[in-house]
Amino acid sequence: MKILTACSTGLGSSFMTQLNIDKALKELGVQGVETDHTDIASVTPESADTVFVGRDLAETAQGKNPDVVVLNSLIDMKEIKEKVAAALERHGVEVPNK
Repeated sequence: MKILTACSTGLGSSFMTQLNIDKALKELGVQGVETDHTDIASVTPESADTVFVGRDLAETAQGKNPDVVVLNSLIDMKEIKEKVAAALERHGVEVPNK
């Protein structure tokens, strides 16, 4: 499974969110999930299984990927952990420490 984070430039907030998702994956006890970050213009349906964006890009991200997750806060680890766990389960990945 691959999780992609996107922001307007693909440099700042998407990278920070990727790091937070990596931390959430570790806390959830999940291995083998690839993560990356990019700019929203580069997102395609084939880019990843799930794409995480901030709420400022929610409208722009719709239709770019079949599974877009909108975060209300890019630093709220509780929200990130819950939404990462839900995305993993949608894609059939077991979440040991949910």
